[in-house]
Amino acid sequence: KLVGMKEAIEAASSNTDVLNIPDGESLANVLSGGMQTTVSDPRLMVSFEPNYVPVVPPKMPPLPPEQLIAVLQTSIKLDILEGNIGYLRIDHILGEEVAEKIGPLLLDLVWNKIVPTSALIFDLRYTGSGDISGIPYIVSYFTEAEPQIHIDSIYDRPSNTTTKLFSMSTLLGNRYGTTKPLIILTSKNTKGIAEDVAYCLQKLKRATIVGEKTAGGSVKVDKFKVGDTDFYVTVPTAKSINPITGSTWEVTGVTPEVEVNAEDALATA
Repeated sequence: KLVGMKEAIEAASSNTDVLNIPDGESLANVLSGGMQTTVSDPRLMVSFEPNYVPVVPPKMPPLPPEQLIAVLQTSIKLDILEGNIGYLRIDHILGEEVAEKIGPLLLDLVWNKIVPTSALIFDLRYTGSGDISGIPYIVSYFTEAEPQIHIDSIYDRPSNTTTKLFSMSTLLGNRYGTTKPLIILTSKNTKGIAEDVAYCLQKLKRATIVGEKTAGGSVKVDKFKVGDTDFYVTVPTAKSINPITGSTWEVTGVTPEVEVNAEDALATA
């Protein structure tokens, strides 16, 4: 993708207009704009952040059960609607490690109430964060135990390796099965791992998506400090390759079968 980037950077570094920009923020915006016109990937950007502190993903603290329940209830919403239709909203997709620790709690509080429903509305309109290892977990609850299905491949650029994600043959609790209707709600704020989950279930023809086209984010984005400066370059460092389509939801987003404004998606579903 970097054809022309080296030349564009060389041209900028001898451009007096660029060299005379007085403040870091304006320079970062100009450099981001230049990168966009060269590569046309909105995920690639330069920022000026004198007070940047790297975000360390929070480790799951050994909380007592009642506190864990409180944490879960803020990020997961559950309802049983008229006509025995389940409604499940998840704002952060848990990874394997956390899911294993709190799995029994999740079953009691959430999943066991969803399993007996006749259809499920799965709300990903507000889901902007998550862990790659959560993808097979969620998808597997809507597929059969056997045969295992190749649901996604993640190519990691720094290690130059590709990891295949498969549906899981053993899960905690019961599966939702493959025949009950599953509708996923999306918005332009549905981003990253949530887009992957929606895309996988859509391409497996297991779910119908209702809502807005998703953000077109990335499974993994990293931020690199530029030398000894307050400038940073944000760049995707991994990509998802769907085995069914051979392509990805990244940059373009996931297109719903039924496109409506996000605020109308639940009623439409």
